[in-house]
Amino acid sequence: MIVQMKKEATKKEYERLVEFIRSKNLEIKDASSDDVVVFGIIGDISAIDPSDLYAFEGVKEVIRVSTPFKKASRSFKKKDTIVKIREDIEIGGDQFVMMAGPCSVESEDQLRVIAKGIKKAGAHMLRGGAYKPRTSPYAFQGLELEGLKLLRKIGDELGLAIVTEIPSADLLPLFEQYVDVIQVGARNMQNFHLLKALGKSTKPILLKRGLSATIEEWLMSAEYIMAGGNENVILCERGIRTFEKYTRNTLDISAVLAVKEVSHLPVIIDPSHAAGRWNMIEKLSMASMAVGADGLIVEVHHDPEHALSDGAQSLKLSKFSHMMDELEKLSTVLDKKLK
Repeated sequence: MIVQMKKEATKKEYERLVEFIRSKNLEIKDASSDDVVVFGIIGDISAIDPSDLYAFEGVKEVIRVSTPFKKASRSFKKKDTIVKIREDIEIGGDQFVMMAGPCSVESEDQLRVIAKGIKKAGAHMLRGGAYKPRTSPYAFQGLELEGLKLLRKIGDELGLAIVTEIPSADLLPLFEQYVDVIQVGARNMQNFHLLKALGKSTKPILLKRGLSATIEEWLMSAEYIMAGGNENVILCERGIRTFEKYTRNTLDISAVLAVKEVSHLPVIIDPSHAAGRWNMIEKLSMASMAVGADGLIVEVHHDPEHALSDGAQSLKLSKFSHMMDELEKLSTVLDKKLK
């Protein structure tokens, strides 16, 4: 529910209304500007009839938000959210952010070669799996803590921010120490225990869409994180499960447009997991930029034929460099900053 005060409303009138709302165990989220006093009411609003609020002097308009997600809703916040990763990296503005790196951190030498290559091509962030939730229990599960340390070490050496996936809430202290952006994988999108823990984190959260999740379910997962106090959420469309078997998943590129209509949160795309085929990545990436995505997260490997995971969907460094050049050309037409 959103409340707008009259321009002539007094501070005392505002405070009386806020006191009443809080007496109903509801939260106030201020969204005021220099021109208007507006705030959202967060929580179980069944305790309040919107018409009752007009009894308070100073109230101009009360709007019930129809979506089940509140903090993530554009009805609640009109202006696009910009998530600041560090001084030179923001997601959600006019910068198109490129996250790239191997599916799995395999060794220090492997990670350094790839990181140097993506840095040279113009990437902003290094991605890489340290903890690898895999479909098969017999597949490579990652280097775990050693992988986190390698990501941090090489990221610092090359000036690249780090993004990697967290599999469980108990690992949050380690991720807070070593990682710039904490990724929630598709299979964990509705791990509500994890999402609640991330709501208390100080780090930005990259939330991937679940394999069969609707846009509303995806945004409700973001709401869990935001309701806990962490509003630095970046959404990631990574393909959904359909009847089609030619590609690994089906990239729902329209999700970018849909999310930007109903939410203020930034959205990036993962074309690697969507397609599962390296030869499709460049075109899907260009389409992602054209449709209004705020960035990409792409898998890159210097020797994909011998990668321990997802070699078939990993770009070689030369292919990644070529893709970055093509995206740079497109970015000038779309007024996006890439390199």
